[in-house]
Amino acid sequence: MKKQKKIVLAYSGGLDTSIILKWLQENYDAEVIAYTADVGQEMDRKKIIKNAKKLGVKKIIIQDLKNIFVKDYVYPMIRGHALYEGVYLLGTSIARPLIAKDQIRVAKKFNAYAVSHGSTGKGNDQVRFELGYHYFGPKIKIIAPWRIWKLKSRTDLINYAKKYGIPIPKDKKGAPPFSVDDNLFHTSTEGKVLENPKNSAPEFIFQRTTSPEKAPNKPSFITINYKNGDPVGLNGKKLSPAKVLGKLNQLAGRNGIGRVDLVENRFIGIKSRGVYETPGGTLLLVAHRAIESVTLGKETMHKKDEVMPKYAELVYNGYWYSKERFKLQKIVDLNRNKVNGSVKLKLYKGNVTIQSRQTSSNAYSMKKVSFEENKTFNKSNVERFINFHKKKLR
Repeated sequence: MKKQKKIVLAYSGGLDTSIILKWLQENYDAEVIAYTADVGQEMDRKKIIKNAKKLGVKKIIIQDLKNIFVKDYVYPMIRGHALYEGVYLLGTSIARPLIAKDQIRVAKKFNAYAVSHGSTGKGNDQVRFELGYHYFGPKIKIIAPWRIWKLKSRTDLINYAKKYGIPIPKDKKGAPPFSVDDNLFHTSTEGKVLENPKNSAPEFIFQRTTSPEKAPNKPSFITINYKNGDPVGLNGKKLSPAKVLGKLNQLAGRNGIGRVDLVENRFIGIKSRGVYETPGGTLLLVAHRAIESVTLGKETMHKKDEVMPKYAELVYNGYWYSKERFKLQKIVDLNRNKVNGSVKLKLYKGNVTIQSRQTSSNAYSMKKVSFEENKTFNKSNVERFINFHKKKLR
């Protein structure tokens, strides 16, 4: 008897991926394996399993990737101070390469001939997923339903779901829903009222940040401890990467920190408006720059700033596994072994203020900078320094 082929679907348990699951079963002579990557998103494990089983799925895999996500993806990106178009902390972008990598691992484990995802034909995620698939499984077929099926509208999807008894949440029966992506690093919201950039983002869309107006009237304080350029604990207590980010999310979110409203340029060539919440990530970025300011030299810091826009663009476009990103990462990580110490932050009504920086590094010299001490810095050399640079003006 001929063995049935297998397809591994990136499955959330929601309406769209449930429809895709059924569509794959209907259109391909293959067993569909439901794969869910736990990167810290809001999810109901029981619901995922229940919905998949209802559709006849035999293999349901939920993989906990939270610590790997933070340690091997978020932290390297934070070391690069990556901001796309000046403000976006790349929360959705950085999760896709990891999900794609692990999905291919599962596909190889079960000898699946194809993988599938639920990204729409207009977004960036289809690129990010598929570049990751290609890097780790170039011979594995990619099935992107949104680009090939005949379902053209929300009404088509709802009717398809009704036909096969797929549960439809009440808020998805009418107008198109907000498109929401979340993981341990961020939450993004797009669509509906946000599509018109003249509209203000309604308060009810924010899921992990309190509005600055309603944030506590007293400031909060947190100390982030660093070793080799990465956080290793909070307030002197050692914590796993996932727990560090989780606790920073709670604290920053409560204080109204981490909101961004951005009209961005998508990789595929259209503009879109998104609202992002990255509370803990905002603290990590501010604190990392602060600890580097007292541990790294000028040349290293300025070189990092020089490559950052390109680094951020590569992450945004899905080139996490590219030779160019690997090359820039080496520049980003120059002398990271020197980045040790702690940074204390003050959080108050949407603002982050650096309170103190502590390190055993000698990169910062109080003697040289002091107005009271003149022996360790020879000011007579400054005139020659200025005269040298005058020549560059001509």
